[in-house]
Amino acid sequence: MEIQGKIIAVLPPKSGTSARGGWKSQQYVLETEEQYPKRLLFEVFGEDKIKQFDLKEQARVKVGFDPRADQKDGHWYGNNRAWSVEHIDAPIPAATT
Repeated sequence: MEIQGKIIAVLPPKSGTSARGGWKSQQYVLETEEQYPKRLLFEVFGEDKIKQFDLKEQARVKVGFDPRADQKDGHWYGNNRAWSVEHIDAPIPAATT
C-alpha cells in the first residue's frame, strides 16, 4: 500500500537484541493533506533504513508500507512497516470526491 502526506511526529527510536542480533526501529506519524485528514502510524525497521529514509517532522513524503496484524497469547497487535519512502518537494493536492 502507499500513502502520501506530511510527517507530523517522529517518535523516539527503539532498539534491542534478539536471537539474530541487535535491531533498531523508529515510528513516525503521517497525516494526509486532504479536506478530512487521516493519520497513519508506521514503522521503519533497521538502522540502515532509518538513515536512508531520513524522515523529519514537516517532510512531505510518499510511503510504501505493508499493514500487518499478528496474534500472540490471545492478544492482537498490528503495525505498518515501511519499505519505501519518497520525499516530495511540492505540496500534495487535496483529493477530490
